Amino acid sequence: MHKPRLQLQASFDIAHLQYLDNQGKAIQSLPEFATPDWLTHCYRQMQLARLVDDRAVKLQRTGRLGTYPSTLGQEAIGIATGNALAADDVYCPYYRETGALLERGVTIEEILAIWGGDERGQNFQHSPSDLPICIPIATQMLHAVGAAFALKQRHQQEGVPLQAAVASSGEGATSKGDFYEAMNLAGVWKLPVVFVVNNNQWAISVPRHGQTATQTIAQKAVAAGIPALQVDGNDVVAVAWAVQDALQRARNGDGPALIEAISYRLCDHTTADDASRYRSAEALQQAWQWEPIKRLDRYLREQGLWSDAKQQDLDRELATTMEMALGNWQTRTPEPVTAIFDHLYAQLPEGLYEQYDQLRDEQQQGAGA
Repeated sequence: MHKPRLQLQASFDIAHLQYLDNQGKAIQSLPEFATPDWLTHCYRQMQLARLVDDRAVKLQRTGRLGTYPSTLGQEAIGIATGNALAADDVYCPYYRETGALLERGVTIEEILAIWGGDERGQNFQHSPSDLPICIPIATQMLHAVGAAFALKQRHQQEGVPLQAAVASSGEGATSKGDFYEAMNLAGVWKLPVVFVVNNNQWAISVPRHGQTATQTIAQKAVAAGIPALQVDGNDVVAVAWAVQDALQRARNGDGPALIEAISYRLCDHTTADDASRYRSAEALQQAWQWEPIKRLDRYLREQGLWSDAKQQDLDRELATTMEMALGNWQTRTPEPVTAIFDHLYAQLPEGLYEQYDQLRDEQQQGAGA
């Protein structure tokens, strides 16, 4: 068979970034921002995220919360992303973002309210520029593109400094059409948006190799003309550097970026899942050896920045913080049943007036009985 001579039109490379190896040893000099105070702050926040996760799962098991998606084993991604964002940036999170929300100033009470069915939890008091968490897969990426378009328009029309938007997702979201549409628009319009993808190896029960034939998730950005980087998602320093760098370039007008953070989901997909049905115990046990908190703990101790005594103090502090938050959450005044309308529409459609009034009247009658 005749073989024609072909001319190469394009090629690409995907780089991988790591500062702390699986054993918590620095394999290159840490960036300037990774000071002892910064490192211990991230360690504290990751521990807090894990504690909130643990308590939320227990509350769900006892019927006090709805379905909850744990971030166990993925805390470095959320903490590093939340830390890198500026106060006036727009964050468009997916559902597995307890760490990022805590770092953005969202309270534990608000997080528990979200998963307890209280929509007031999504009305973030300390990060009002952020969007509510998104349950449908990948739709938050389009929301981030819309926000980034608005930010760019305001910068061009009003001369204000350019802000950026960040969308987070799992790697399963990159198999959705919403992802490709968002990437295409971001690339064409050169928008100030960063996509942070948590590649935790599982989309519910489907392993990564069952979702996509690509060698990396990061390379999916290439088709959209967007720079991409793969980082060790269990290395909080690497994730923070990557997100900070991408955000700075976005704010400078250099357009979007995609970051693939490699991690492993040590938990079930949600509390409605049983991962033991499809995941081997051996793989899970191996992944526990390089999880992010243990890795940073090893580094801090090697540098003389952490000790058993400091850990005990931190455990007591976080336990107190958690108990106070639980008390505040448990004593919240319940919302009226009409809240299901109030938090859904800025202006209630006329066709729902009758339903709204009926629901309100029934509650009032029940209260008076």
